[in-house]
Amino acid sequence: MQTNVPHVDLVELAARIKTWGKALGFQLVGIGDTELGAAETHLLQWLADGRHGAMDYMAKHGAKRARPAELLPGTLRVISLCMNYYPENSRDTQALLADGERAFISRYALGRDYHKVLRHRMQQLAQQIIAAAPAASCRVFTDSAPVLEVELAHKAGLGWRGKHTLLLSREHGSYFFLGEIFINLPLPVDTAEGNHCGSCRACLDICPTQAITAPYQLDARRCISYLTIELKGSMPPELRPLIGNRIYGCDDCQMVCPWNRFAQAADEEDFAVRNRLDDVSLVDLFGWSEAEFRARLAGSAIYRIGHEQWLRNIAVALGNAPTTAEVVNALQQRAADPSELVREHVAWARQRHAPATG
Repeated sequence: MQTNVPHVDLVELAARIKTWGKALGFQLVGIGDTELGAAETHLLQWLADGRHGAMDYMAKHGAKRARPAELLPGTLRVISLCMNYYPENSRDTQALLADGERAFISRYALGRDYHKVLRHRMQQLAQQIIAAAPAASCRVFTDSAPVLEVELAHKAGLGWRGKHTLLLSREHGSYFFLGEIFINLPLPVDTAEGNHCGSCRACLDICPTQAITAPYQLDARRCISYLTIELKGSMPPELRPLIGNRIYGCDDCQMVCPWNRFAQAADEEDFAVRNRLDDVSLVDLFGWSEAEFRARLAGSAIYRIGHEQWLRNIAVALGNAPTTAEVVNALQQRAADPSELVREHVAWARQRHAPATG
């Protein structure tokens, strides 16, 4: 990447980048440096403790995640951006979690896959930057490379790391996506946000599986988002009853966070609810064939887990559902499923309703 920057007012360019970013639909835009030494130490210890579980890609890149200039040589600054995703008029999270016959899907996954939306917008912003400063070299990221996005966003002044390890903003809570643009220009940096969690421990207390083992400490192996999305094999039997009706992700720690009183609904139409996924029965979803799964969830973040894992997750949720003839029959219909993984979890669920199944 080039670092020669002739005839460019970097202060003015930084201000324009923020204006352009907000015009493209990002609620917050900030600029930070690439010094992530403390975060690197924490990451390496987290990996050494095995808390990443089966996410081998986390260990594969190791310290490279904390060294942007190694990921993209010449990087001097990182532009961090956030975009709200909470879908307007979606069913209340607490009410849905209390309804054991309905499926809960993390609010971020109810609409279109955010990777495509954010990447397109950030590419547009990168093009505007290069047009204004031809010496600039940019690369955009949104979960597409080993990037410590929360720490970078914190350094860029977008918010602070909450005790649940997610980024928190006083103006937007935590219901937003993060994206980054690596750039070779020595743009002026923003001031990092101070921590405003205080003595609150609502997120630790609410976690169904106690995956938040201490403030700012997450054991991914116990996290429902990990179990329903990242874990590809069998779910630990002792954790299955704790998953409830959560079939894709978990928002409990965000739901109880006081700062999410300030969260705002998404302006982006792509994040609107699709396929009634904010209020649909587990039995209905369990009946989807693979063809229906692919057709209905094309363009969704959920699509990436595949039909087999989708059925595994729903089988666990059905095992936790109230015992009804409809639930028992749905499980019976998949008792001989071609997938060994699905059969295992269906058998567990049926045992949970043993008095009804005989």
